[in-house]
Amino acid sequence: MPDNRRSQAITQGAKRTPNRAMLRAVGFGDGDFDKPIVGIANGFSTITPCNMGLDTLTQCAEHALKTSGAMPQIFGTITVSDGISMGTEGMKYSLVSREVIADSIETAVQAESMDGVIAIGGCDKNMPGAVIALARMNVPAIFVYGGTIKPGHYRGRDLTIVSAFEAVGQYTAHRIDEQELLEVERHACPGAGSCGGMYTANTMSSAIEAMGLSLPHSSTMAAEDEEKRISAARSAEALVEAIKKQILPRDLITRKALENAVSVVMAVGGSTNAVLHLLAIAHAAEVDFCIDDFEAIRARVPVLCDLKPSGRYVTTDLHQAGGIPQVMKMLLDHDLLHGDCLTISGQTVAETLQDIPTQPRPDQDVIRPWDHPVYAQGHLAILKGNLSPEGSVAKISGIKNPVITGPARVFNSEEACMAAILERKIQPGDVVVIRYEGPQGGPGMREMLSPTSALIGEGLGDSVGLITDGRFSGGTYGMVVGHVAPEAFAGGVIGLVEEGDSITIDAHQRLLQLNVTEEELVHRRTTWQPPAPRYTRGVLAKYAKLVSSASRGAVTD
Repeated sequence: MPDNRRSQAITQGAKRTPNRAMLRAVGFGDGDFDKPIVGIANGFSTITPCNMGLDTLTQCAEHALKTSGAMPQIFGTITVSDGISMGTEGMKYSLVSREVIADSIETAVQAESMDGVIAIGGCDKNMPGAVIALARMNVPAIFVYGGTIKPGHYRGRDLTIVSAFEAVGQYTAHRIDEQELLEVERHACPGAGSCGGMYTANTMSSAIEAMGLSLPHSSTMAAEDEEKRISAARSAEALVEAIKKQILPRDLITRKALENAVSVVMAVGGSTNAVLHLLAIAHAAEVDFCIDDFEAIRARVPVLCDLKPSGRYVTTDLHQAGGIPQVMKMLLDHDLLHGDCLTISGQTVAETLQDIPTQPRPDQDVIRPWDHPVYAQGHLAILKGNLSPEGSVAKISGIKNPVITGPARVFNSEEACMAAILERKIQPGDVVVIRYEGPQGGPGMREMLSPTSALIGEGLGDSVGLITDGRFSGGTYGMVVGHVAPEAFAGGVIGLVEEGDSITIDAHQRLLQLNVTEEELVHRRTTWQPPAPRYTRGVLAKYAKLVSSASRGAVTD
């Protein structure tokens, strides 16, 4: 009798005959009931270029599973396109989709007692959503990333989706004309794959590779390249071996592995969303890991990669330069990676990296030499103060001086702020406050890529601060602080800020401070009332009732 859950269940005598009959209808033969049954969670969708190539990868994985002696069962899971919904009410569903994806994978795998699962995803929330499910279920599993998009090209420069958002600000500031705006939009996204810089999708795929839940080099491959299809098949083969050895997700998602993931995120200049998602993954795996751990790691890990949004290169360039294994080997050689962590292959991290060069190739400058990093310390700083006693996340790469004190310009929604920016009402020295956009208050914690890109496009990225209880896109950079917790809707101090108040953002001191006396804040709190919920029925209403603070990963269980 094979050691697998479904096969044991369906071979326990005549009372299980109906189960076998159902499986025969989907292709099982007499010799298949003793094989491990492996789910393929397929995030295929034509909603977004990030996911439109996933059906091909699913077919590659399905064939490899059958060849390796397993029985695949394909089921679908959702995605939404952050890039398409950005700046609209629809963006409120983005973070919610992470939970829907996790819940749907858990539901299908557990309901059918599958022996293992391959999760195949592309857009931003596919990765953390899948890994949250894998951590909850703790059956042998592997993640397959759909791959990054190749850069668009216009007038000799690489373009990504962020180029289109920044072009809006450039057009508003009369720095480009309408024809150039249109040409950037036409050329920014040339085909299949997730957004091409070190934005959230590529950040999370890199983190998952660092944790050993996907195969080496797989996190930076281009969606349209043949090696991506080969990698999907090899991932299926690796999973069959992991089922035999009973290598489980919680064997891989340990505190040390999470530290490895954060170290890699810092080294590649990754997205602020990694903080939120890795906290949620730690929660699902029941690992003791908190927001302050990011700051401890940031202080000792340099930024080694010169990648967009604030740098020059895209993720396909990183892949050609050696990818995540090259970055990991450099961290390992400088005692900033735990080499004893297990990976899905059964090897340790150190064993996996054994043949990787200790130094990056001299004929490229995507990955910097250790003694010449982009920044000496990590770029994701955790700021605290009376505005964010639970913590907030600042991305301090790409700005000249991450310190500003200025008057608050207060907006209770992203739309109100965006209108003010486009009307040229924001001036150098201002500190923009966008509130009631948190996990509960939004609900859904929208990304503020539209206003931040507009500020960059207008040339205000170094002179205007922006804080929010919402999130930022992985494509955001500038003097920005997100995930402010507690959020305004939950009674956080950000809800007490008044127009013209002095606010200090100081990344050097890791400080986010409202320069108002405690007595005045006490007085303001006596008159503050939480706004009525924006949604009272449906998925957003349910989410708002369940979701935790961003400082805990905005989890719902």
